[in-house]
Amino acid sequence: MNPKIHHHGATTGVTGSCHELRYAADNSPGSQNVTGYHSLLIDCGLFQGDEAGDDGARADQLQIGFDIDPIQALIITHVHIDHVGRLPHLLAAGYQGPILTSPASAELLPLVLEDALKVGFTRDPRLIERVLAVLQSRIIPLSFGQWHRLDGQGGVVALERAGDPASAISGNADPHLDASNADATTAEATAGGEQPASGPLIRLQRAGHILGSAYVEIDLAHQAAMSASAQDHTNHPALTGTASNEPPRKRQRIVFSGDLGAPDTPLLPAPRPPERADILILESTYGDRLHEDRGTRVERLRAVIEHALADGGTVLIPAFSIGRTQELLYELEGLFHSHGEDGPQARAHWQRLQVVLDSPLAADFTTGYRRLRQVWDDEAQDRLQQGRHPLAFEQLVTVDHHADHRHMVNYLAHSRQPAVVIAASGMCAGGRVVNYLKAMLNDPRHDILFVGYQAKGTPGRDIQRYGPRGGYVMLDGERYDIRAQIHTIGGYSAHADQRGLIEFVTGIPVAPAEIRLVHGDEGAKVTLAGKLRERLPRTEVVVP
Repeated sequence: MNPKIHHHGATTGVTGSCHELRYAADNSPGSQNVTGYHSLLIDCGLFQGDEAGDDGARADQLQIGFDIDPIQALIITHVHIDHVGRLPHLLAAGYQGPILTSPASAELLPLVLEDALKVGFTRDPRLIERVLAVLQSRIIPLSFGQWHRLDGQGGVVALERAGDPASAISGNADPHLDASNADATTAEATAGGEQPASGPLIRLQRAGHILGSAYVEIDLAHQAAMSASAQDHTNHPALTGTASNEPPRKRQRIVFSGDLGAPDTPLLPAPRPPERADILILESTYGDRLHEDRGTRVERLRAVIEHALADGGTVLIPAFSIGRTQELLYELEGLFHSHGEDGPQARAHWQRLQVVLDSPLAADFTTGYRRLRQVWDDEAQDRLQQGRHPLAFEQLVTVDHHADHRHMVNYLAHSRQPAVVIAASGMCAGGRVVNYLKAMLNDPRHDILFVGYQAKGTPGRDIQRYGPRGGYVMLDGERYDIRAQIHTIGGYSAHADQRGLIEFVTGIPVAPAEIRLVHGDEGAKVTLAGKLRERLPRTEVVVP
């Protein structure tokens, strides 16, 4: 059978990422497979707002409704909840295979799922401990830039370098650069001492979205070198070779983008396009817009903080615990470095400002980011060399216990202490940020600053949309009028914008035969699809 892709999420919006790649099963004597195919599952994320999956899953219905028996491995692109939040439900449904992800994500994933278990399953510490123990036993970290294959026993085999230097694809090669299709095949034959198997080869590459984020390359053998939805591309060089009269290639490269980072995301190197992608499953979150450049958004952040300093108010930033929180802390440290007592642009009133990280999970992740600082980018390494502490500066206060959280909300709502508060959840659908919103939305001294995408049907989207018009939002069934200042700064979401997405695609040496757009609202997908069709007229662009 030709490879087929089924999308179980992220087709009606930006949450619930879950994609299944089906391929021919091993039908050798003794095989127990009855479906006729095996599959790989890429991500298994939580839905938020009004978004839903093809199995009927939604924010209040998270049980797995698709067949898990053919799934040979789950591959996690990164640990945001909209990509991993349904993993406990997948385990509960009986999934017993490996969980493949990058080394940094392997370290962070248990933290995310411990929190998800407490929110969505149970607060029984013994039950949570048992589930996490099962999870830990299944996680297999995959190094970036190295091909791996499944061993058929719930593990993976890393493919060694072949003798030919052209097929060097492991540790000593540039981890950002991909080997050719022939290299993957040669490497597998060299590692196994036999002809390449029909099973998939898997490789992770850096996606630059959050720490440990990856895009996934999958190399598959198949009967004909085209998917069911790319039959018209019989002369496409990625499928047939360099000329139309050459025989079809025997392997096909399928790439799942996960979430791609912006080129100037703090702390992380920018993603580089793959050397090959016959089929590309591409996120489209910001497919219809361009981000502000980093200098502009830092200036806008500074301006919002200056308003809080002048009015004795709070800048409340709803943010996911991992990724955006650490990027914001990094930028805030830069501002304090400039405006602090000994800074080049010292401003006395900045000495009064506090930064409050009111999220135990975010604090844990920030500790994880500091522990994994060896993978930070060059700019962040330079700050460390200067003796600076980008994620642990002296103005930063963390709030752990719920009683301390309640006290902080009351104190900032009624005093004139200027502060920046970062709290989850990023879309205001729950978490400690909701208590701050209830206390502060009605007061024009305060500012609500959105730095991430707000999905349709979430309180964050309503505040963002109706706040500037003096509207209201419903929180826990009660109406709250919005008199606080509402701001949105693009770019801190750590998603590539339209330009970044197009550059990622056009950076592939031979254009994909097929691009499937997911993880975006309808307008973003349609706009990006139009742009890609203009640039790549021979590529089939599909909006599932």
